[in-house]
Amino acid sequence: MASVVLSEAEKVYVVHGIQEDLRVDGRGCEDYRCIEVETDVVSNTSGSARVKLGHTDILVGVKAEMGTPKLENPNEGYLEFFVDCSANATPEFEGRGGEELATEIVNTLYRIFSSESTIDVKSLCINPREHCWVLYVDVLLLECGGNLFDAISIAVKAALFNTRIPKVRVLEDEEGSKEIELSDDPYDCIRLNVDNVPCIITLSKIGCRHVVDATLQEEACSLASLLLSVTSRGTFTCMKKLGNGSLDPESIFEMMETGKRVGKTLHASLQKILDKEESLGTTRQKVGFLG
Repeated sequence: MASVVLSEAEKVYVVHGIQEDLRVDGRGCEDYRCIEVETDVVSNTSGSARVKLGHTDILVGVKAEMGTPKLENPNEGYLEFFVDCSANATPEFEGRGGEELATEIVNTLYRIFSSESTIDVKSLCINPREHCWVLYVDVLLLECGGNLFDAISIAVKAALFNTRIPKVRVLEDEEGSKEIELSDDPYDCIRLNVDNVPCIITLSKIGCRHVVDATLQEEACSLASLLLSVTSRGTFTCMKKLGNGSLDPESIFEMMETGKRVGKTLHASLQKILDKEESLGTTRQKVGFLG
């Protein structure tokens, strides 16, 4: 993962400020940096989103393709995740440097989407045991400036909200053979319900306190972080510790309470922005991921 090296004096400055609830950039311990969200930025996808969180820049594209249901779930479609750590994001990703991080992100995404209530995968089934929609979710890391997991989860939720899947009719002739017909109307589509899609809240323990949305400098001062997957109702779907340091039970409890509180606010703000952007329809000005 992208990182910076701080001198002891710089670390002391960062840590002492956090103990007074005053971070280097002027935020409080529970404040996020400005989050920029734009959907429908890639034309050849079923849905897409770009999220900029400070100096972290994430692009997510979702492609809906027809496939065969898995044997263990014959009445459901499913999601597949892929992560590309661009060498332009940080020199540490050159060569095969980003493969380990990409695998960790993919595994985390599968974990937080493993719950049946996250996405209604049954609505992705076209014909039981024969045809279903497979959603290929591609995550591209354009720039790494701290708090990577949170930014990725926000971008994935925004891209799924933007996803439009063509409606399908299954036609059966007298001989029993089936033919699939896709709707040509771009407005005749299936929309995904993302109300239960969680966002990741990463809390970094620095000194005696913990902060959300840590910058690279703050991450360099943290020996342990708690990654929490939180729904809009404040329910935890996944929990993971990062870093080599330890966390005592009291700290974990406090971080969970903070994560629940911050997570509800983040979901409400994100949904408000997504609804507002969609209400603009075709009149909204698109910046695009190259903007």
